[in-house]
Amino acid sequence: MAAEAQEQWLKWVALTTTILAVCTAFGSLKGGGYSTQVQLMTTQESDQWSYYQAKSVKIHIGEMEKDILGLELIKDNTPIVKSAVQKKIKSIDDSAKRYSKDKDDIKAKIDELNDRQALLKRHGGNFGLAVMLFQIAITLSAIGSLLKQRAAWLFGLGLGLIGLLYFINGFFLIF
Repeated sequence: MAAEAQEQWLKWVALTTTILAVCTAFGSLKGGGYSTQVQLMTTQESDQWSYYQAKSVKIHIGEMEKDILGLELIKDNTPIVKSAVQKKIKSIDDSAKRYSKDKDDIKAKIDELNDRQALLKRHGGNFGLAVMLFQIAITLSAIGSLLKQRAAWLFGLGLGLIGLLYFINGFFLIF
């Protein structure tokens, strides 16, 4: 009779360990998905920063061109040259305004990407913590069954339940 009760307990250990293993697989899959999305957004952010810097370089080149045109005016201040230089300076100023607006738009996109990354990291972090707790719970269940220690299995089961809370939180970000 005692051996049969012991065997019943081990069946529950096997069942809960299997459930924990399945939860670990799903949590790992979801966490990896969020991690991949963060990596892709990091690449997009890097691209946007490069684009932002290119606009800054164009503005700087325009400023240098204006300085050179100012020197041309000093050398030759005839009405024709003066008119052509002023027209070119106006074109450079217009481009600089457009580039500055583009930079503001790019910066806003970078900020949006950062916000999305932070949210994805929160999701992924919860799945990562859940997977860690599931793995510890599986280990404790295995130790409990090998050593016939019900307390180790129950402690692992408790950690598994905490892992389940983090798993659910990975989807909904309740806490």
